[in-house]
Amino acid sequence: MDERYPMTCQNPPGFDLDFELLQRFENHLDPQHPEKCQVPCHIMGYGEISTVFELKTEQMEGVAFKRMSIFETQAELDKYIQAYIEYNQLLEEQVGINLPEHGYAILHSPSGRPIFYIIQCKVPAYTLGNNAIHLLDRVGIHTLFERVLEELFKLWTYNTSQDKYKVSLDGQISNWVVCGFDPDQKQLTEDNPLQYIDTSTPLYQVDDVEQFDPELILRTTPSLLAVIIRMLFLEDVMTRYYDPRKVTVDLLANFYKEQRPDLVPELIMAANQFFEQRTSRELNFDPIEEKEIRAFYREDAFIWSFLSAARRTERFVSHKVMRQEYPYILPGKVRR
Repeated sequence: MDERYPMTCQNPPGFDLDFELLQRFENHLDPQHPEKCQVPCHIMGYGEISTVFELKTEQMEGVAFKRMSIFETQAELDKYIQAYIEYNQLLEEQVGINLPEHGYAILHSPSGRPIFYIIQCKVPAYTLGNNAIHLLDRVGIHTLFERVLEELFKLWTYNTSQDKYKVSLDGQISNWVVCGFDPDQKQLTEDNPLQYIDTSTPLYQVDDVEQFDPELILRTTPSLLAVIIRMLFLEDVMTRYYDPRKVTVDLLANFYKEQRPDLVPELIMAANQFFEQRTSRELNFDPIEEKEIRAFYREDAFIWSFLSAARRTERFVSHKVMRQEYPYILPGKVRR
């Protein structure tokens, strides 16, 4: 370990991980070909600002690592960690959202770039919501969908119960784990509570001031596109997560991406019924129509496909032409 950059780590409860091995993984990682690292690994998934790994060693069994390389200075990372910790506490202790056992590690790349790893207990792939909807029958899927809405409703109820904090999250079906789910069963029981796993983007406000710096997301975007997004779209993207109706529209559109468009019409009816029963002065909710879900999905799919192509082009120019470090790991082609 380079003594210039001391390692800071927090084990998830019940684990005693080998953080020297994690630093060795980082030292030898090629973001262009992560699977060829000397420390054997498997990529489990991709987020907008993170890549999820498991390290195929006995010392690291049972945990997943979310690697974030978006920080350029230690001061940026320190500010982020403060927000990340408070966000987790708000979700668990104030809102009542279940999170997996978690910890973190602060490492540095060989060039000195600060790298943040979120560490969470690994869950079976079939318990992830986007996989469960292909195993459950229709009754089970409706139960899962309504439980996600119940979790989101906790959030919106908390936001209207006090004035200091506004807390949000990305409610897409892939961000929820169905605890104790048996893939041989077609329905859910009371023994299958949900956990929320996408805590890498701490979306919350304190006295109407956003605590997450959206420039960190734009950092992975080619500079010219970042200027356009900042001018035209950024405010809408950041504020829509605080709008119950827009979060629900995003959740419904996610079923197109997850190859279950057949479910969308009936889930729209379920969502409208859910909110009709809970609408109040604090939470106005106009009925959702299928045409707006289709339009939202088409626009969202086009934007992310375009951004992915632009990022791959920038990586090629940066890495192959300019011979510069490109610290971000990009996903392959995403099926939409």
